[in-house]
Amino acid sequence: MSRTTDIPVSRVEWKGAVRIIRSAFPPIDLFEDIADPADWSLLISAEQKTNPRIMATIGNLDLVPVDRRVGGSGASYLMAPFTHVSTDRPSRFTDGSCGVLYVGDRFETALFETIHHHARFMAQTKEASGWTSQFREIVMSVDADLHDLRTLAGEPAPALHPDSYAASQALAANLRGAGSEGIAYPSIRNSGGECVALFYPDCASNPVQGRHLDYHWDGERVDLVRDAGSGAVFRIIDLPADPT
Repeated sequence: MSRTTDIPVSRVEWKGAVRIIRSAFPPIDLFEDIADPADWSLLISAEQKTNPRIMATIGNLDLVPVDRRVGGSGASYLMAPFTHVSTDRPSRFTDGSCGVLYVGDRFETALFETIHHHARFMAQTKEASGWTSQFREIVMSVDADLHDLRTLAGEPAPALHPDSYAASQALAANLRGAGSEGIAYPSIRNSGGECVALFYPDCASNPVQGRHLDYHWDGERVDLVRDAGSGAVFRIIDLPADPT
C-alpha cells in the first residue's frame, strides 16, 4: 500500500479491550468530576487565578477538539494521552506532538506491548534487577471506523517495522490530516493480537480500572508479572532475551 487512500477502513467494535498504564499517573479531577466538557474552559480560567499550576495537571486541552472531548467517570484514562504529550516521548504513530490512545484487543496483547517498552527503558537506563514500577489495567470499549493494517500481519510493511517508527509516524500524520479516526493494526509484540491507535478520546468509552500489576526486571528482560491484588506471579516465556 503506497497511498493512504489504498488503506481500507473497518468498523472496530471491541468490548473488554485493554490498555495498561503506569500507576504513577493519578486521575485528573477536572475530567472525572465535571462531566460536561463545554464547561472546562471557563473552569480552567477561573482556577488559574488561584492555582497557576493547574495546567501542569490538566495538560494542553487545546490539543483535543471541543466536540471530541469526553468527561465523567474514567475520563482521565481517555483524555490524558491527548493533553499530556511531548516530543521527548514519540511512539509508533506519533512523533509526540499530538496524542494517541493505544489499546489492545485483550489483556495479553496490552501486557506484551507494555512489557516490551518497559524492558527497553530499563535496558537503556541500566536499571538494577528487581520489582519495578507498578502498572494498572484499564478495561474499555472501542467503537470507531479505523484505517485497517491488520491484513498486513506477517508481511514486510514499513509501518509495522518492529523497531523503526519513521514510516508509521509519517503514515499516521497523513491519515490524521485526512480526517482519520485512527489505525487498527496487528500487535507487533503479541502474535495473533490486535491493537488500535485512536486519534481522539471519544473513539473509546466506559473505561474501568482493573488489576494493579508489578513487572520484575532480571537485568536483561521482564521475566515476571505479579498481580498486586492477589499476589499471583506469572512467568513471561514468550519474549526474546534481547528487549531492544
